[in-house]
Amino acid sequence: MPPNALATRTLQAIVLAKWVLLVLPMAAAVGSACALFLWALDVATKARFETPDLFYWLPVAGLAVGLAYHWFGRSAEGGNNLIVEQIHEPGGGVPLRMAPLILVSTVVTHLFGGSAGREGTAVQLGGSLASAFGKAMRLGQKEVRLLLMAGIAAGFGAVFGTPIAGAIFALEVLTVGRIQYEALVPCLVAAVVGDWVCLQWGIEHTHFLIGFGDGMQGFRLDILLFAQVALAGVAFGLVSQFFAESLHAVQGLVKRILPFAPLRPVLGGLLLIGLVYVLGTREYLGLGVWSPNPADATISGFFDPARSNEWAWAWKLLFTVVTLGCGFKGGEVTPLFFIGAGLGSAIGHAIGAPVDLFAGIGFVAVFAGASNTPIACTIMGIELFGAENAVYIATACFLAYVFSGHSGIYLSQRVGVPKIDHGFLPPDVSLREVRTIGRPTPDFSLPGRRRAARVAEPLSFTPSTGTDMTHSHHLSPSDIGMLRIYLKPGDKASGSGRFALWGGKPLYRELVLLAKKAGIMNAIAHHTHYGYSNHGVAQEPSGEYSNPELTMCVELVGHRPVLETFCREHGSLLRDKVIVFKHIEHWTVGEGDESLEETTVAEDGAAGPIPQIG
Repeated sequence: MPPNALATRTLQAIVLAKWVLLVLPMAAAVGSACALFLWALDVATKARFETPDLFYWLPVAGLAVGLAYHWFGRSAEGGNNLIVEQIHEPGGGVPLRMAPLILVSTVVTHLFGGSAGREGTAVQLGGSLASAFGKAMRLGQKEVRLLLMAGIAAGFGAVFGTPIAGAIFALEVLTVGRIQYEALVPCLVAAVVGDWVCLQWGIEHTHFLIGFGDGMQGFRLDILLFAQVALAGVAFGLVSQFFAESLHAVQGLVKRILPFAPLRPVLGGLLLIGLVYVLGTREYLGLGVWSPNPADATISGFFDPARSNEWAWAWKLLFTVVTLGCGFKGGEVTPLFFIGAGLGSAIGHAIGAPVDLFAGIGFVAVFAGASNTPIACTIMGIELFGAENAVYIATACFLAYVFSGHSGIYLSQRVGVPKIDHGFLPPDVSLREVRTIGRPTPDFSLPGRRRAARVAEPLSFTPSTGTDMTHSHHLSPSDIGMLRIYLKPGDKASGSGRFALWGGKPLYRELVLLAKKAGIMNAIAHHTHYGYSNHGVAQEPSGEYSNPELTMCVELVGHRPVLETFCREHGSLLRDKVIVFKHIEHWTVGEGDESLEETTVAEDGAAGPIPQIG
């Protein structure tokens, strides 16, 4: 072996050993946290069944959850999307308070009957603890990014008992159509360790059985069954897109109706009580994995060919969209398992196909379409149901992914490789931004001519050279200046007395009002989307509430002496702020007067007439 090759292998071994040592304690902590969460979730679910009257307290529980996030959540409200954003563009990190907030709020949601899942909690537990480990070890942004991915893998693998799927999910969920291979080993180690530690705490996962094809010696393709699975895969993709779009639509509608966020879960609780009253059943509340009432629709029941409930999946979709759309906490994945298994069972009964097989492929395929992770879901199907029907599982997951469109439950996902080439998506645009771009008209031109069709024709302008143009207005220039003050949205103007800490107005609002009193010409506050000030950490908004650490700008326009006086008078408010002054020119448009000839000095020093506006 050449010396340089030996050095390369030695370096690889050192790097892998380093990551194993970094990941092991973090994954063990995540696995323990997931074990605690699953135990608490099981206790809460049993308590809800034993005390049915708890359900009528759901609006009050929703208010408590909403107030907790309103008072203490801040950026933690961003949830899974915050973690994905921090992996793409590391900035302020994932707050440690996300872990206890999401754990307690999800258990509360299930205790009182909300229809939610558990994957979101597991991912946020993993991301929050991984970020805390990264900060404690003073890791760089690149290392923290990989550790966050490993945290997702540990949480997902532990909560579902599918470590390989958890590792691939963490690599696949970040970017649509692209897998992040740089974190392959850390994610695998984290998922395996997280799942193993969770099992050591005595946690048992629910097992589902597909009897079709069990014990087959080698795979034998049934072409008719393959065609039926393919058509079902299209249906799974369309339903997953409908779920994601319905969830985002309800979230947007509720935000417009109730600007005060803590009241939104109250509305959701009331709507769920109304739905239960109208339907006369509570079988669509909670996880839906099991129920003490044998007649209730459950995920396990959908694998039984003797049972049929053709619309259970649609009702579960409605209950889940109302629960999560109104601000209750939890995940989307277990409800998606219910929706997929229920829809697969209904399709199997309708076309005379194996019901347990279609329930199983629907179980993972709807999730594949909603999360844009077809490979992870295929592996999950193999881990849960065995490899005998891997071809059918993969077919359904891949088609569901394609037919779910550029939609998904995680809006911070980036589009690495578009599912359909319409030629309209910018590179690495997020699903959230895709929703604002609009729906383009598909390009049906021939492939050889398509590239040329996308090139815009250059615009040309021909200036008017006529001599009959009259100028009825002239411009009067005057020297003024622009003052830019960079601060944080969370900065406060000084309060007074015992309310000094709490009574101050937002500084940017106070500066604008003071500028108005001082007679300054213009004063506006710019909310930035992404940036930093004074060599600080790059910040961006995330979640329900604005980031109080994000840099913003108050811009004042006026004469320099007035701006200087303003800064001196309010020096106590502006101390330690980044302040930039720029000389500009103010133009006043007035009536033309041929007897006056105004001049201005050009940049090269030559005098010339003032430009006029006709």
